[in-house]
Order: sequence, then C-alpha cells, then structure tokens
Amino acid sequence: MTAEPGVGVGPSAVESVLARYRDLTIARLLSGIPDSTPDELYSLVRDYPSRSGKGLRPALCLAVCRALGGDIEKAIDSAVAIELTHNAFLILDDVQDGSQMRRGAPTLPAEYGLGVAVNVGSATNLLALQHLMANRWALGPNLAWAILQESALMMRHSLEGQAIEVGWIRNNACDLADDDYYRMCMKKSSWYTCIHPCRVGALVAEGKHSATVRFDRYGCYLGAAFQIQDDLLNLTGHYARYGKEISGDLWEGKRTLVLIEYMRRCTPARRARMERFLGRTRAERTEDEVQWVRDELLGSGCVETVRARARALAEEAHREALEAFADHPETEERQFLLDLPFYMVERDS
Repeated sequence: MTAEPGVGVGPSAVESVLARYRDLTIARLLSGIPDSTPDELYSLVRDYPSRSGKGLRPALCLAVCRALGGDIEKAIDSAVAIELTHNAFLILDDVQDGSQMRRGAPTLPAEYGLGVAVNVGSATNLLALQHLMANRWALGPNLAWAILQESALMMRHSLEGQAIEVGWIRNNACDLADDDYYRMCMKKSSWYTCIHPCRVGALVAEGKHSATVRFDRYGCYLGAAFQIQDDLLNLTGHYARYGKEISGDLWEGKRTLVLIEYMRRCTPARRARMERFLGRTRAERTEDEVQWVRDELLGSGCVETVRARARALAEEAHREALEAFADHPETEERQFLLDLPFYMVERDS
C-alpha cells in the first residue's frame, strides 16, 4: 500500500481506535488499584486515569502489537504500565510547573498540596512497576526482563529531557536553536510518548530486540509533531477542549519552538523585554505580561511557521510507517498508525 499523506481511515476512525484501546487499558488499570488505604492514597491514584484522556501511549503499544500479528492480551500489562507511568509524569509535571488545571479539573498539587501529590505520583509509579513484573507470567522471564530494560531506558531519556527543559528555565536560556528544542523534545516527549510504546508493542509481538528499532524514527517524528501541536494549543486552543490552562507554558516560562522562532525574528527592544519576562519566576509574572507575550507570539507569524514544521514532521512519520509496515497486511491498526501523524497535528485537544 502506498497511501498519500493524510489519506486513510480519517479522524473519526483514529479516535475510535484510540477510544477502544484506551477503554481496554483503563479498565485493566483501575481493576489493579487497591480499594482501601489510609488517607485515600489509592483513590487519588485513580484520579488522573479516570479523567478523560486520549490514551495515546497504550494505544500505540497495542496497535503496533496487533499490526505485527501479536496478541494484545500479552501486551496489556505493558500498556497499563505505560499509562500509569504517563500519569505519574503528569502529576510530577504539575508539581514542578505549578499547574492549576489538568484534563478539565484542578491538578492534584493545586487541590491537595505538594506533599500529597508527590506521594500519589510515587504510588502510581510503583503500580506501573508491578504490572511490568506481572509480564513474567504472560511472556516469560527473558521477554519480561527485556521490556523492563526498555522501561528503564525510557525513564532515563525522559528524566534527562526534563532536566534540559528545567535547566533552560532556571538559567534563563534565551539563545536556543531549533535543534536544541528537537533534542529536548526527543528525550522528554518523543521517547516516552511514542518511541517506547511502539518498541514495547513490537517486542511483545515478535519477541526479539531487533523488532524495536524500526519504529524509532517513526516515534521520534510523531512525538515531535505531537509536542509542537500541544505547544500551539497552549497558545491558540480553547479551554473547554484543551482541558489545561491556556498560556500555561508562558506562565511557566517554557521554551517552545514558537518562542524560539520569535526570539530569532523580533526587534532588539522586544527581545530585551522578552528576556526580562523569561527571567522572572511564575509567581513574579503578571497577567498583563503574559497577555503581552501571547499577543506578541500570535501576531508575529511564528505560529504559522511552526505549524508548517509540525505538518512536515507528520509527513515524515507517515513515510516511516509505510516503510515499517511494507511487508505486513492491511489492518485497522496498520491504517491507524499510518493516519495517526496527521491526526496529531490537526487535533484541537
């Protein structure tokens, strides 16, 4: 099959596959959380997974497994672990960023405080580890160990990517290039959002390490396109659909590709003002300043430039998927993986 970019099952079918695998994963996830605990620890672990989300990461894992002819029942514990790790990252991100809203409701740190949120994030990671350990019985010790090693690799990349981004904010980095952003994005976003789920799905389906590497470029391009679109929605989205603070990235001083492009284009006076804004803490920033920055970014033409880059990344991901599945039969999951890059850059939430 040599589908043209963007031609396939379409957004509604992509959302249908996402929803089916999300529901399967969340049902298994919630059933594995203990019912009772002192101070409602596990009821709070249930909080983020129970909120409406896309389920992108477990869907990638399960779809790759099925598209390669694997048994998704053998991949379900890995998919649950991936989703639990994602929710643990969200909790810890909300702590680090001081975020107020997540998936249309107050964040755990905003509602319960930092101490409770950090503990819930740790408990969520513990449950993810237990699902990885359960792979021993479904997959055997060698394959279970290989998936555990993949998880450790994903964690390392994600933590290193987070360190890069936090360091930029702490040091008020204002001379970043596109490649700096892509490197951070590959480590922080692409690896755990796309590369890792694809590698694990392939590993379960084919049982050998060589099965994983064919999806690295697909996952890298897909993850970057996903993150850029997320950055754009933080500027241009509608809260009712987006579910997070609009302009939250500006309050946090994040170095998005739009901001990097703006700093390259703007006048020296505007650049100096932007550097002063970025040098302040979230608590020191005002609504008027944040609105000025947002207006500057939206009026500069940088959004359109960056949106075109996201589309180009989606096209690259599509080409990589065509190559990865060149010798595999047409299935709903195969088409889902081919169409997903374009859905990622066209979504509004």
